[in-house]
Amino acid sequence: MRVLITGGSGFVGQALCPLLKEAGHRPMVASRSPERARTLLPSGTDIRRSALDFVDTPPDAIVNLAGEPIAGKRWSDAQKERLVDSRLETTQELVRLCEQLSHTGDAPHVLVSASAMGYYGDQEDREVDEDTAPHDEFAHRLCRRWEEAAQGVTEFGTRLAILRIGLVLDAQGGTLQKMLPAFRLGLGGRLGHGEQFMPWVHRHDLVRMIAFLLEHDEQQGAFNGSAPHPVTNAEFTRQLAQHLKRPALMPVPSKVLEVMLGEMSRLLLTGADMRPRRLEQAGFEFDYPTLDKALDDIIGAA
Repeated sequence: MRVLITGGSGFVGQALCPLLKEAGHRPMVASRSPERARTLLPSGTDIRRSALDFVDTPPDAIVNLAGEPIAGKRWSDAQKERLVDSRLETTQELVRLCEQLSHTGDAPHVLVSASAMGYYGDQEDREVDEDTAPHDEFAHRLCRRWEEAAQGVTEFGTRLAILRIGLVLDAQGGTLQKMLPAFRLGLGGRLGHGEQFMPWVHRHDLVRMIAFLLEHDEQQGAFNGSAPHPVTNAEFTRQLAQHLKRPALMPVPSKVLEVMLGEMSRLLLTGADMRPRRLEQAGFEFDYPTLDKALDDIIGAA
């Protein structure tokens, strides 16, 4: 398939493009910085500035990963607006592309569109699957609007799969890249009380999930994109320190995070015991189902 990817030069996209190419697909990437993207992606990847630039090369499938990092800056009102707009504008552009291509019978067969675990908001210690009612807060409203925008493609016969992604783990970016320096110095520690759940997923398994949803025509709707064994922040801290053979004796009090980060501190101090029920029911098998196995691979490679 010709697979158009937005956000293809990001942390997830850099792993997805080679996987798709190895599987015989042709990745095509929409990037606002094509020259930078060419240095990060497999040679021969078709890279253009906008999704609409591919109207003359109709994609068979689309993967929507674009969006400003949610933890990049403190959540001022202006930053909240940027977080929403960066997701809605790209997603709405993909809907317009599907509409244009539908006039010639070339609408993509499928869109796999990213969302995030923030869709559920703070769920304390209750187990969460795709049917769990969300807690109304900014992260939920952001994800809800993102998912609603993607629904537009279904009007043109495009199958839609929404992937609510957990914390993506690998050594080259994401959550671990920010945590490893402190933990390697023995300066790591739990955040707040440490009882908040951290639904995580190895980047290797996440890109395999995306390929799985692209290739299985019967799969549509929302899917939780996380490993089947989430852990609390305290347990994550313990296992990471153990794999690095370092102490983790520097907890960060909740009040400190709240003062430093404001409302954005909820990303670190709350969570959800999120389970990938629908993916497992569909037959997806994880190469890294446990945090211990994932860290063995990632820390060893690093």
